[in-house]
Amino acid sequence: MSRVRVAAVQATPVFLDRDATVEKVVELTAKAAAEGAGLVAFPESFVPAYPDWVWRTPAWSDGPYYEALAREAVEVPSAATDRIGEAARAAQAWVTVGVTERSGGTLYNTLLYFSPDGAPAGTHRKLVATGGERTVWGHGDGSTLTVLDTAFGRLGGLICWENYMPLARAALYARGLDVHLAPTWDTSDCWLATLRHIAKEGRVFVVGTNSYLRGCDVPSWLPGRDELYGGAEDHLSRGGTAIVGPDGTVLAGPLHGEEGILYADIDVTEARNARRQFDPVGHYARHDVFSLTVDTAARGPATFRGPAPGTGAGPTVR
Repeated sequence: MSRVRVAAVQATPVFLDRDATVEKVVELTAKAAAEGAGLVAFPESFVPAYPDWVWRTPAWSDGPYYEALAREAVEVPSAATDRIGEAARAAQAWVTVGVTERSGGTLYNTLLYFSPDGAPAGTHRKLVATGGERTVWGHGDGSTLTVLDTAFGRLGGLICWENYMPLARAALYARGLDVHLAPTWDTSDCWLATLRHIAKEGRVFVVGTNSYLRGCDVPSWLPGRDELYGGAEDHLSRGGTAIVGPDGTVLAGPLHGEEGILYADIDVTEARNARRQFDPVGHYARHDVFSLTVDTAARGPATFRGPAPGTGAGPTVR
């Protein structure tokens, strides 16, 4: 089977409330499954919400916000991941969720994968936290450059501005990527162009997801909330969720200014056929001129890493 209905979720998390946001993941997964979705993708750091304040406050001045983020972060495994796994099993769908993961004394920007049997299938930790994000998140390593076999094709992804790292993209392409996840917080005008470029460069389907979040969604119990965030007109994120085909065609979206779920029926055979014309790590590569070595050794605290990386084609993955 090479076909699947993709559900790209754009939703509002319950700000800094892990359990309530997980329940929203459960609810929306069931809703997408009722529409026939076999892959349900959620945004970057959806649980327990993206730490937007890092762009609005001086470094290290966010004590109560960081404390709440650390307290509500997701451990792997935990009751929170078990609950999401139950939702994936009930839906009989692949479910991917961006979380702030807590491991030891460090937080990570992590993408979790759950298989249709409810099992945790793998994780990916963002390799480089961007700008102010470095005050809350640590860096991942090459051991979580995850690409997974599914019934419909090879599934993987990168988080937000990792998608601007050409070598990270090449490492995933080399492992036979068919469906590329791109959860983000970027709402700039050029983000859709980024998704379209990746789709055509890798000849892959791209699923870009983002949250929809306003100032009124930030709870009043957080100190200085009114100074940092306004009301309904203060958009932390307007969204921009979209699904793109392997020729760069936009199949659904972009969705702005509201919550919603975008759907697209995809067939990865189209992506694989497109690589006959252009395969960036195959016949259109020059391995005699260029080489890429990817260190997949674990450098940070342990997490569920999924199957051991394969060699793929082109770049050497070791």
